[in-house]
Amino acid sequence: MPLNETIDRVTRRIIERSKGPRGEYLDRMNAARVKGPARAHLSCSGQAHAYAGAGQDQAKLAHETAGNLGIVTTYNDMLSAHQPFERFPDLIREAAREAGGTAQVAGGVPAMCDGVTQGEPGMELSLFSRDVIAMATSVAMSHNTFDAAVYLGVCDKIVPGLVIAAQTFGHVPTVFLPAGPMTSGLSNDEKSTVRQKFAAGEVGRAELMKAEMGAYHGPGTCTFYGTANTNQMLMEFMGLHLPGTSFVTPNTGLRDALTKAGAQRALALSDLGDSYTPVCDILTEKAFVNGIVGLNATGGSTNLLIHLVAMARAGGIILDWQDFSDISDVTPLLARVYPNGLADVNHFHAAGGLGYMIRELLGAGLLHGDTKTVAGGGLELYTQEPKLIEGEVVWEQGTTESLNMKIVRPAADPFQATGGLKRLSGSLGNAVIKASAVKPEHQIVEAPVRVFHDQETVKNACRAGEITQDTVIVVRFQGPKANGMPELHSLTPALKNLQAKGLNVALVTDGRMSGASGSVPAAIHVSPEALDGGAIAKLRDGDIVRVDAIAGVLEILTDGVLDRAVAQADLSANEFGLGRELFANFRRQVGSADTGACALF
Repeated sequence: MPLNETIDRVTRRIIERSKGPRGEYLDRMNAARVKGPARAHLSCSGQAHAYAGAGQDQAKLAHETAGNLGIVTTYNDMLSAHQPFERFPDLIREAAREAGGTAQVAGGVPAMCDGVTQGEPGMELSLFSRDVIAMATSVAMSHNTFDAAVYLGVCDKIVPGLVIAAQTFGHVPTVFLPAGPMTSGLSNDEKSTVRQKFAAGEVGRAELMKAEMGAYHGPGTCTFYGTANTNQMLMEFMGLHLPGTSFVTPNTGLRDALTKAGAQRALALSDLGDSYTPVCDILTEKAFVNGIVGLNATGGSTNLLIHLVAMARAGGIILDWQDFSDISDVTPLLARVYPNGLADVNHFHAAGGLGYMIRELLGAGLLHGDTKTVAGGGLELYTQEPKLIEGEVVWEQGTTESLNMKIVRPAADPFQATGGLKRLSGSLGNAVIKASAVKPEHQIVEAPVRVFHDQETVKNACRAGEITQDTVIVVRFQGPKANGMPELHSLTPALKNLQAKGLNVALVTDGRMSGASGSVPAAIHVSPEALDGGAIAKLRDGDIVRVDAIAGVLEILTDGVLDRAVAQADLSANEFGLGRELFANFRRQVGSADTGACALF
């Protein structure tokens, strides 16, 4: 099947737009390759420092030319998604020795959970943690003693931060090793129902806690299709995972075998052999287009409209939201995974998963099949699935048909014709919306606004029964410069309850909503943000706004709004406590959401 005309056009547009910075980046990576790892050139004292704790691997590190693998880990045992990584370094060292090489933990980087910090002050550090992770990874890799690397990370800001760092060290071959999702527990739909009942005062905290613990019950990522699992999908579509590894559950024989296989594959890609494949050769313009196709086809998290832009910029590639929107217009939605359906990621994986979807999208001419991958070939390899046979990983051809049409469908018979991600533009600024879970009758909302400066006052107004008509709820001063751009997930139950009462409601915010906005239309990432003097800072209660997810419109219909002075907000409470004071410089220098909300470049 020839490449879709729109995919081809957008790809060529990105290549042309990126020509200058991409060329400069690749020149830097080529120069770094020529210099190579400094391990052999270190002073004896430097080598001794690097190898003193290596135990049985000391002699090999000091006297032989075997490859040395750097491990960057986000392990902690407070977060279910990263707890399985505790065992990974031993598995990786064992795999490296079996391949004749060595492996060392280069460093650990922080990993925080938006689920824990949701609605709390700590959430204001969440987006910035991505940049801290990139910086911390750079510190780990700066010793320059590694021939290749493996990155252990899963969740929301962690994988994007690791990818930014991997791009910075783009001459180093790198494989990303996931931990996998937890096994299925209480269904996400049942959990959501209990949350809505709690928000409405119909059940108490004891019942809420029982439901939450039933859903989040063991090691691994959350099983709904939010940012963490969207990250795993991207690593597969973009060729940084081994095929079929994203959604294998933790602490199983197959998971361990895949971890070892990934470590050995990373060593095989080093410049010591004949298969040198650096990250900069994998993460090309075509790879990012493949990632955007995957994002749309799976109904993935809107957080990636920020993260993918930042990830690409680290490699000299310039993406904009129109690229996402144009690709969405021609990419069919092939999956229904919660919050876009009732299935969780384990059900999705069992129904055919990413391998089946990649097969369908390749067959429809919607993916670049000729990208380089860590598997050693093109994207066609990612239609295969791993099996553990007599203790060894073997890749076999995956299913050629959906095993559950309610969860994943063929490209010729999709759930809907487009991916559901849309760039919105108009007098209110630029924004994005995810409409894949929004019913058609709710995709256009034209109503008076109610303006708020924080999410808690929104919830209080809902509890007090103050919102009794169709309303566009505006939550401003939530952008990266104002308070770090926290996610506003805790609004979802309250807004769903308003919708359930028959009201046509929408959210407009310069904050984030991630992949869990669900059935309520949410125009998010509004740029310019309120603190930058964007039009959102000029709205007043009662102004009429139109949110149109079909036409891509975000428009102020009340005359004279743009002539007003911008509103001011007291943000002093967001400047201190739980580490926020240490991030003042990040807030001052961070870029806008549509350029990746990055404080690094």
